[in-house]
Amino acid sequence: MTDDQSDTEGNAPAPDQAELAHSIIESLLEHTRVVSDLIAVMAQALDSDTTKALTQTAQWQAYLESRRRMERTREDVEKFANEMKQLSENSSNTN
Repeated sequence: MTDDQSDTEGNAPAPDQAELAHSIIESLLEHTRVVSDLIAVMAQALDSDTTKALTQTAQWQAYLESRRRMERTREDVEKFANEMKQLSENSSNTN
């Protein structure tokens, strides 16, 4: 193995970092989908009776669950960012 090959491989994210990134992206996309569905349902809610009924829908429950997942995902984003920062710092220290 040449020095160039070891440098390239050393800068590649570890598999667990790639899995974490995938998980974060997947959560964000799912949240966006759920929010879009909720907005479509809310567009039909014009009075208080309709709004009250809205909060009893499966879409509202999915939205609330998605919000809870997004709060947990925020911790993952911070962890991922810290790992990428350390990787970048380690890479710049070896160059």
